[in-house]
Amino acid sequence: MVETKSIMIVGVGGQGSLLSSKLLGRLLLDEGYDVKVSEVHGMSQRGGSVVTYVRFGDKVASPIVDLGGADMVVSFEPLEAARYCAYMKEGAIAVTNTQKVDPMPVITGAAVYPEDPLGMLEKKGMKVDAIDALALAREAGSVRAVNLVLLGRMSRYFDFSLDAWMRAIDACVPPKFIEINRLAFMLGRGE
Repeated sequence: MVETKSIMIVGVGGQGSLLSSKLLGRLLLDEGYDVKVSEVHGMSQRGGSVVTYVRFGDKVASPIVDLGGADMVVSFEPLEAARYCAYMKEGAIAVTNTQKVDPMPVITGAAVYPEDPLGMLEKKGMKVDAIDALALAREAGSVRAVNLVLLGRMSRYFDFSLDAWMRAIDACVPPKFIEINRLAFMLGRGE
């Protein structure tokens, strides 16, 4: 019996979080798990917050991750990781990009970007794995490959074969972008 695991992918619209959840869901299905994926959009086309839930195990009843239920959060931006802290289990892993993207309240002057959002997560007992995904995506050949850099980093916490990840990338990414995305994944993985 495999205990149900819950992953949240959080970011800002247009960063590729929906492709990330599709790719992760494909990998998990191919590996024989029952998988539920749910997308929650918040002005995703306008730079608003986007959250995707991915839950997998022997039998998953619901795609929704409850407060305190996430085993892992993959975040495209540090403040987005901190924003969903309440959803993380104690000791959860936060894989996050270090690139700061000011949310609309900060841009308009209605709020101030917190000084150390990742430090806040660590103080609450989360394991933070922060990476400059934008720099690695540029190295791979496209700033749009941040999502695959983050999936590569996340893959280090799972026992799935590299071939399984590559098959999922090949199945979900348009053919003309496969090589860049494979390279971005490998750079994020650290190989």
